Amino acid sequence: MKKNLVQKSIFALLSIISLIVVAGVFSLIFFIVVRGLPKMSWEFLTKAPENGMMDGGIFPAIVGTLLLIIGSCIVAFPIGILSGIYMNEYAERNWFKKFIGMMTNNLAGVPSVVFGLFGLAVFVNFFGFGISLLSGSLTMGIMILPVIIRTTEESLKQVDDNLRLASYALGANKFETIFRVILPVAMPNVITGLILGIGRVAGETAPIIFTAAAYFMPEIILNIKAPVMALPYHLYVTATSGVDLNASRNIAFSTALVLLVIVLILNLTANWFRKTVDS
Repeated sequence: MKKNLVQKSIFALLSIISLIVVAGVFSLIFFIVVRGLPKMSWEFLTKAPENGMMDGGIFPAIVGTLLLIIGSCIVAFPIGILSGIYMNEYAERNWFKKFIGMMTNNLAGVPSVVFGLFGLAVFVNFFGFGISLLSGSLTMGIMILPVIIRTTEESLKQVDDNLRLASYALGANKFETIFRVILPVAMPNVITGLILGIGRVAGETAPIIFTAAAYFMPEIILNIKAPVMALPYHLYVTATSGVDLNASRNIAFSTALVLLVIVLILNLTANWFRKTVDS
């Protein structure tokens, strides 16, 4: 009786904590929507910023954010998925594999500003890419790489070994087994890691300040060696500067709302793709 009471109390406490967390998230979203909607308009979404970013829109920042997401995904996804496959399917279970796994976990916990300084030192200065889309994409790609590697590795571990044995019994080699049997089965869970990576890239500010972001660009320059505007940095600038601080913060809330919608659309698209692959 006492054990059941303790168990019910713990479940009740966890339920209350979950409700508090959900309520906090919805309160935050509601606050952003209420503060951001008054400034929202078609011109705000399709025009370049004007008058010290106090007028006009945020279209270059939207395009820049999407370009950074695409660039970092091109860098991180192939390397991360192939690394996860190597770790689970090819690497021997010894101290070296444990060391790589530990370093990957540690890398996932490194603050984003450290990745920004790394990108500044290596890609901007050493390789001479400068403040550019290329430097930002490489930096952000490395930043999300540990999450993709670990997610891919854990997804492959969950695949039943009987599938591997059945594939070998039918005459397939290891490469064919991995890419025609194991990876398709694990792909829905692998996509979860890709979703987490996309969400992090879209919302990070510190790395792109050092490597990619421009303060003000009235025109879109489709060049990987050119800097780009980005919604997180634009949000930071408008929230902390401007002659009329109240007006600039209204723009910041509208920018935050657009960023929130973009991340939501990307997540919904990835989830739809995951369900399609799973079915």
